[in-house]
Amino acid sequence: MPATTPATLTARALLLDMDGTLVNSDAVVERCWRRWADRQGLDAGEVLRVVHGRQGFATMAVLLPDRPMEENYADNRVMLAEETADLDGVVPVPGAPVFMAAIADLPHALVTSADEALAQARMGAAALRMPETRITAESVGASKPDPEGFLKGAATLGFDPADCVVFEDSEAGIQAGRAAGMRVVGVGPRAAAFAPDVHVADLTRLRVESATDGSITLTVLA
Repeated sequence: MPATTPATLTARALLLDMDGTLVNSDAVVERCWRRWADRQGLDAGEVLRVVHGRQGFATMAVLLPDRPMEENYADNRVMLAEETADLDGVVPVPGAPVFMAAIADLPHALVTSADEALAQARMGAAALRMPETRITAESVGASKPDPEGFLKGAATLGFDPADCVVFEDSEAGIQAGRAAGMRVVGVGPRAAAFAPDVHVADLTRLRVESATDGSITLTVLA
């Protein structure tokens, strides 16, 4: 079981997922994917169980394994446009504004399955500062749970994977962080089931402190 009461991780860099971790976009995700499920004749509940964390084309490949990938890529472009245009209900995860302020001068990167336009739209709608370093869908060749995004984030920041801590909410994202050789802070109700190293209900339950040697201490509050 992941730790939920006082626990501490030490890192030199932080790699942050966006949806479900910094930004609550569940309402938009559900609206858009329910429409897609209806068009495909799929059960929306089953679709929503696998959608989180992955790029859209990867979710479609899981749900429609015999479908040509070209169709998934085409549908993914439509999905991204729909999600970028729909910001109703997009809000910060509790504690995200304070957390982002606390890490402003520390090494960190956004590692998201959203493309740049969607990331900009959602971070803007949630009134959250956009990290200068970010790995978006355009930056990688493989979707989470592949570790490529997190490994690229670590390399871009100039740190070894073992020195990085990942913040994630989804099964695919937690698997990607583990596959990258990183420790994982699970954020929110979805994450608890997937054995992150520690789990917090939201970002209000986390204290960030930095030391003169460049280390970052993350303390999970009771």
